[in-house]
Amino acid sequence: MANATHIQLARKHGATILENSKVMKIDKDSDGKHALIHTSQGIFRCRRVIVTAGAWTNHVLGSVGVHIPLTVTQEQVTYLATPHIKDFTKDNFPIYIYHDEDADVYGLPIHGNTGSKVGIDAGGPPVTPETRNYKPDPVREKRCIEFLEKFLPKAVGPLMYTKTCLYAMPPDRNFVIDTLKDKGFPQVVMCNGAGHAFKFSCLLGKILSQLAVDGKTQYPIADFKLDREALTNPDFVPSLHLRNEPQNSKL
Repeated sequence: MANATHIQLARKHGATILENSKVMKIDKDSDGKHALIHTSQGIFRCRRVIVTAGAWTNHVLGSVGVHIPLTVTQEQVTYLATPHIKDFTKDNFPIYIYHDEDADVYGLPIHGNTGSKVGIDAGGPPVTPETRNYKPDPVREKRCIEFLEKFLPKAVGPLMYTKTCLYAMPPDRNFVIDTLKDKGFPQVVMCNGAGHAFKFSCLLGKILSQLAVDGKTQYPIADFKLDREALTNPDFVPSLHLRNEPQNSKL
């Protein structure tokens, strides 16, 4: 619902949405002032480029010599057809996260759908964009339902569906928001959401638009720069903790 709203608003203001258009590389025009975006639907010449590629971040930025140490995992959320819908609407029920010994279980109120939502934060297996699948994990699904049965029994109902998604997380699990001027590409602005950007999407969009248009932002983003220790020091001790320890998930 939120994604559809953002897309509609973008189109209202003149944006063109190209779906399923793979970005192969970013290059410079001969004038050095414009970026060339090579895609499966053609080459686009741009004064400014904003890269928000999630798990594909290094696939896109690798062409300009940028690599971010990211751990990519396949996550999921489950929706249950609670018969007590009113009790779990946004006017009557909060967002929550429960830090248990084996899982950080979270849930959101019902809004724009008809089921209670529950998931485990950063609890999925390490993957890459090429190896991920869209199959829900029944073990995590069961763990979520058991949590609700114990703590929020009214939220339980027939299983509606479980959806998967990808997290792409730096070692400190903080955002990455910066320009690539130090790499010779001042036209390019990038953002990695660290697996928790969706709730901040409107603010992040404003910050990125300010960086693209004005070259600066009114918001304090110094802690999210590309040159911070978590991204540049190979000996940095991650503050990111996964329930499933990463194996070949570094991108």
